[in-house]
Amino acid sequence: MSPTPADPDAWNAYLAEGNAKQARKRVAADVLIRDPLGRVLLVNPTYKPGWDLPGGMAEANEPPEEAVRRELREELNHDIVLLGLLVVDWVAPHGPWDDQIAFIFNGGTLYGDEALRPHDHELSEACFVPLEEARDLVSERMRRRLDAAVKALEDGRPVYVHDGTANW
Repeated sequence: MSPTPADPDAWNAYLAEGNAKQARKRVAADVLIRDPLGRVLLVNPTYKPGWDLPGGMAEANEPPEEAVRRELREELNHDIVLLGLLVVDWVAPHGPWDDQIAFIFNGGTLYGDEALRPHDHELSEACFVPLEEARDLVSERMRRRLDAAVKALEDGRPVYVHDGTANW
């Protein structure tokens, strides 16, 4: 006989057992920030080849939007107000990695002469680059995701993609 909510201790133990058996997803959260000229902010991580959008991996039980805010505070000493969601990307297993859910949020336009510089060992550089140059500097997977984010921004609605590509 299965436990019921009428027995809260048994019910919670039953739910905890199910929770322990379910798959866990890695979650990445990045942000698209542009300057008044429309250039895209990229960062150069020290722990992997190529450039990337600012952001990173969510910690356990951390919402994606808070993960990207935390990463920007830690890596660029910048507090950001997010303006919405642009992309949700299901990333298929690749190499040694299981699948992942990757988010890109809208960070809006950064005005003024505020320079964003790396503030920890995970980044060697941060700079604004024209979109076409940004597309050449990031990995193929990130390029597809960046393209989806730019299209979502232009269309005014978020997009759901698989490995950066819409399937519908």
